[in-house]
Amino acid sequence: YFLIFAVMRLTKPTLFTNIPVTCEERDLPGSLFNQLMKDDPSTVKGAETLMLGEMLTLPQNFGNIFLGETFSSYISVHNDSNQVVKDILVKADLQTSSQRLNLSASSAAVAELKPDCCIDDVIHHEVKEIGTHILVCAVSYTTQTGEKMYFRKFFKFQVLKPLDVKTKFYNAETDEVFLEAQIQNITTSPMFMEKVSLEPSMMYNVAELNTVDTAGESESTFGSRTYLQPMDTRQYLYCLKPKQEFAEKAGVIKGVTVIGKLDIVWKTNLGERGRLQTSQLQRMAPGYGDVRLSLETIPDTVNLEEPFDITCKITNCSERTMDLILEMCNTNSIHWCGVSGRQLGKLHPSSSLHLALTLLSSVQGLQSVSGLRLTDTFLKRTYEYDDIAQVCVVSSEV
Repeated sequence: YFLIFAVMRLTKPTLFTNIPVTCEERDLPGSLFNQLMKDDPSTVKGAETLMLGEMLTLPQNFGNIFLGETFSSYISVHNDSNQVVKDILVKADLQTSSQRLNLSASSAAVAELKPDCCIDDVIHHEVKEIGTHILVCAVSYTTQTGEKMYFRKFFKFQVLKPLDVKTKFYNAETDEVFLEAQIQNITTSPMFMEKVSLEPSMMYNVAELNTVDTAGESESTFGSRTYLQPMDTRQYLYCLKPKQEFAEKAGVIKGVTVIGKLDIVWKTNLGERGRLQTSQLQRMAPGYGDVRLSLETIPDTVNLEEPFDITCKITNCSERTMDLILEMCNTNSIHWCGVSGRQLGKLHPSSSLHLALTLLSSVQGLQSVSGLRLTDTFLKRTYEYDDIAQVCVVSSEV
């Protein structure tokens, strides 16, 4: 071949590490080892026994490539002959398990390449798949005698998974959904977590619960330096609430499975950036049946044997119109004030009504609000609602 082909991965340098060699003053070398460390330009002055130095060293091997990072490579074609070659075309493709990508900066051929000259190119690719990747570099050219030459080289490397992400969903009695994301660093080096955010679906608004307010300023619950050490796990919490235009629809209240997706950005080594975005997160939608009863307002603490008010919301989640009757059944501790067995009227599909109810408790302590019954006169079907909420009952003297 007239041409020589070289491919090198471009990575950031690393801090130079040395192994400190020292001894006590009464040993045979005396202060020789300590003096040599002090004279070594790679050591930190005043902390020579630390392994980490102040110098940078170029990578000595290919290193690891993780999902979400940018793979950069330097490609050079050198004319090692004493003849001029023509129509040189350099092509770089990346073969993954699912697709083949063209990474060449230009698809045009170079007219000629003189002896001892070279063609250089730098390619970049954000890695989006795990597993085996093959960099296929091909060169075609024409010699002075008109002979067409072609050769190619293969470079195989593995893309590893940098993070392990687990999610948990908590469906509140209201329409709110709480998402807990557990993120674990499964690499061998610390990560600086630059951003972990949740992009909600079109039906939700999201509130991040990963900060605390101190002296009027918002501070991360993980501190000012959010480093994640190898194999460490961190929990992030988010609260999703349906937008007003969707919250009024019972079809949405019955359960939206698509919540959104997590966007994670981190930095490693000397600022090398990585980014992962999960697929759409889905939850198991809670089943409310044909009729859903939820509490809109209720006090936390009430006085013993003193009436208190609550507000209930009744939603028709079925596809038919209901004619409802409300019954209130007393328990050992909770007593309802008002007329039981009253008509609530017709409730159309996907519509709601609000009820203001009064009750009192005859027993102190944490008491459960129970005993509501809704009867649909069309189907003669009764829906029972017990343990709707809890209130703390205290003595009025206290």
